[in-house]
Amino acid sequence: MSTNRVAVVEANLDAYLESAETAPKLLEPGDPLRVGTTLTARVAVQLWEDQILSRCLDVAARELKRDGEGFYTISSAGHEQNAIVGAQLRTSDPTFLHYRSGAFMASRLRQVDDGTPLFDTLLSFCAAKDDPVSSGRHKVWGSKETWVPPQTSTIASHIPKAVGAAYSLRRAAKLGIETGLPEDAITCCTFGDASVNHATALSGINSARYAWRRMNPTPVLFICEDNQRGISVETPRRWIRDFFSRLEHLRYFEASGELEEMWDTVSLAIQTCRTTRQPTFLRLRCHRLWGHAGSDVQSAYMSQAEIEEAEARDPVLTNARRLVECGAATPEQLREIVRTTRDRVRAGSEEARRRPRLTSAAEVIEPLAPEDPERWRTAATAAVPDEERAAVFGARLPEKAKAPTRRTMGARINDALHDEMIRRQGMICFGEDVGRKGGVYGITQNLQAQFGRSRCFDTLLDETTILGVAQGAALVGLLPVPEIPYLAYLHNAIDQIRGEACSLQFFSDKQFANPMVIRIAGLAYQRGFGGHFHNDNSIGALREIPGLTIACPSNGADAARMLRGSLAMAQESGRVVVFLEPIALYHMRDLYEEGDGLWLSDYPVPNGAADSALLPGDVGVAHPEHGDVLIVTYANGYRLALRAARQLEAQGIKARIIDVRWLNPLPMDEILRHAEDCGAVLVADECRATGAGIADAVISGLVERGYSGRMRTARSADTYIPLGPAADLVLLSEDDIIAGAKEVAS
Repeated sequence: MSTNRVAVVEANLDAYLESAETAPKLLEPGDPLRVGTTLTARVAVQLWEDQILSRCLDVAARELKRDGEGFYTISSAGHEQNAIVGAQLRTSDPTFLHYRSGAFMASRLRQVDDGTPLFDTLLSFCAAKDDPVSSGRHKVWGSKETWVPPQTSTIASHIPKAVGAAYSLRRAAKLGIETGLPEDAITCCTFGDASVNHATALSGINSARYAWRRMNPTPVLFICEDNQRGISVETPRRWIRDFFSRLEHLRYFEASGELEEMWDTVSLAIQTCRTTRQPTFLRLRCHRLWGHAGSDVQSAYMSQAEIEEAEARDPVLTNARRLVECGAATPEQLREIVRTTRDRVRAGSEEARRRPRLTSAAEVIEPLAPEDPERWRTAATAAVPDEERAAVFGARLPEKAKAPTRRTMGARINDALHDEMIRRQGMICFGEDVGRKGGVYGITQNLQAQFGRSRCFDTLLDETTILGVAQGAALVGLLPVPEIPYLAYLHNAIDQIRGEACSLQFFSDKQFANPMVIRIAGLAYQRGFGGHFHNDNSIGALREIPGLTIACPSNGADAARMLRGSLAMAQESGRVVVFLEPIALYHMRDLYEEGDGLWLSDYPVPNGAADSALLPGDVGVAHPEHGDVLIVTYANGYRLALRAARQLEAQGIKARIIDVRWLNPLPMDEILRHAEDCGAVLVADECRATGAGIADAVISGLVERGYSGRMRTARSADTYIPLGPAADLVLLSEDDIIAGAKEVAS
């Protein structure tokens, strides 16, 4: 079937408007379309005008693509009834949209004086630098002024953060954090009937219901734009209704029928969510036209009759018919709207084609991970007032505590969390077991007792929810510090970091940010609680995420100082930081012999000293006077390297050791400086050999910088970690480091 279905749909509308007859009685602009509805003739015509604008933009997108000037053809055609939602939500209701939201944005931007949805959208189609949303980085729906954070969520992966924002509204108010939003604000997210089946979507909806069940206000409006198809795959009849209408702790509505019927249902759903503060689900009946995108040929999986049936239900056409028949508008008025809108879009397209695009890698990358080291260091090293610290710690100030158990890495992280909670009023800590229990390893002990449940609280057992809450909380002005109990558990939810959190500043050109420090207990070498799920030694999936900083301390003092630096980076520049905590070192006390206490740390007091915080690039160096071989390592590997170095020295080899501390970005300048001084390098990497750690990047980084000395790596085996003593057979060991150092130094 070679017929141009875009032309067919346009011709259907034009033919109707040419043949339609004016209603016997015309409505006044303020008259309702029928008795009992709140939709007036004036507003109904405005809605239709927004829908026509969206439709004309979809046509233009395909024409631009045909001419090689546009780069996006996923259209909103058939979904234009979402304009009803855009018109009724307030611009102070944070809204997270999927890609068929052209009419929604037109109605949303109508509410502000300087809204320009026509040209904004055309600029985004052309990837123009002047695009006010992403500056040409992607076609995304967004608006800082109307509270629409942009994202590219195609599998409803934005639902968890929409829930997180709703959940955090009251929490921010209780903490006195200014959000700029009214008390009765709600959040909204839209998605399709196919993507709602994704685990991430179901996780978000489940967490909203769970929060409400636990008596936490969670005013999120879920809008499923149901067009009964996911690309080519049909959604079973009544699938959305049968599943979601039966869920407890979720209010359910369906909007279908004539324009005013849908308006009134949408109004009721919004008002219900706003007044009850309960999660609410709205199924919005849609009919997809023209396929999933410009490259999708519907005739490959739909019959001619099915295609024509969908076109007959075109909402722009059916709404035109309704407006004419009820007397809200004349056919001439609607024809004029179509004519002028097409002319405006045509003229806008010609101008958008001429606008410049991004022309350098530096331009593209600029908003990805903002850097301001001076500002970070100032914020991280500022003194915490003594009187406030005394109020929290009492007579047990950490720097004065004498008990050895108070001086392990775990204790020092706990101390630093207390101090940073004092320093940063909007900082919240949460995750599974972090509240009353104080964390699986006791790292968050006493935080809830000291700062209350508004600032330290438990979540359900779901990493997607934990990271979604973090994003939503950050968007409304809080500084979240979520905890993932084990590194292996992160992989269930890593797209919340990769696809959502770390991309926000990039796709919004720094207009939106979701700062956070994600604490993850990880790596290997645990004794007595082993196996892969509690000894994951792969950070490759984290290191490949653009813009993500990874901090990984090896000892208590560093952990406290790096945590301060990480939180400053997040709060001052909107950065996303993973704070990877080596579980095996949490309660480690000794280095060489049992009882030597050499792995205990004094507490670096937050007293304003320049060295009270660490930032990316700040490395640790042991034995700087030695120069036979440089051992580059981190975390457990640093402790192993220190032990190995003592044995190497007894054999006449003097090893210098650098603890990189920051696994992304790697401190390559410092590594190179020490490598050139030593002439031989061993990378001791506790992670798996193939792409799981830092060894490949360190070696390639040295080569690219012209280093000509000898190089070797010692790494853990490419395998999952087994239970019990067998783990020692596959993990990096002291013997591996000794053998590698001897070989590279000889």
